Amino acid sequence: MALVKPIIYQIVGYQNSGKTTIILKLIEILKNEGIKSATIKHHGHGGRPDILSQKDSAKHINAGAVASLVEGEGRLCLQADETAFTLEDQIRFVDFFRPDIILIEGHKMKSYPKLLILRDENDLSLISDVCNILTVIVWNKELINTVREKLKVPVFHITEEKALTEISKELIKLVHNIDEKN
Repeated sequence: MALVKPIIYQIVGYQNSGKTTIILKLIEILKNEGIKSATIKHHGHGGRPDILSQKDSAKHINAGAVASLVEGEGRLCLQADETAFTLEDQIRFVDFFRPDIILIEGHKMKSYPKLLILRDENDLSLISDVCNILTVIVWNKELINTVREKLKVPVFHITEEKALTEISKELIKLVHNIDEKN
């Protein structure tokens, strides 16, 4: 993995596998270490993400604006419509905020380093479908040995506190290695 700031790390798995919960915990751990994170979430449920339709910014979009930006007391919200943004476009956009790390929820088929979450044996196909898997978390303990036979990466059960500790330690080490080189 090229050591370029910001670090990009994906959390992937099928719907309801725990991606958001893990990202929230990682953000908190990283923040406590003084590491700034940004997130990108793929809305993979079909259709467009929900917007607060009664807010002026949504009314601007509905009237035909291609983008509407709202700022107040340091919080910035952007809505854009009629434009397809690649993941790379989204990464460039959040890079404006100078994060140390960008956590990406979803976009399974992209080649960034990733954590793979497997709920059960039906998810095992992801092992061969996605690339650059650095760590795996499983919901079913019976999958641990199966995954270890297929991949030479750390494998944890979802209940193991050690999982997030080890993942965050590696991410923190990567961020600090980049800081030392710059």
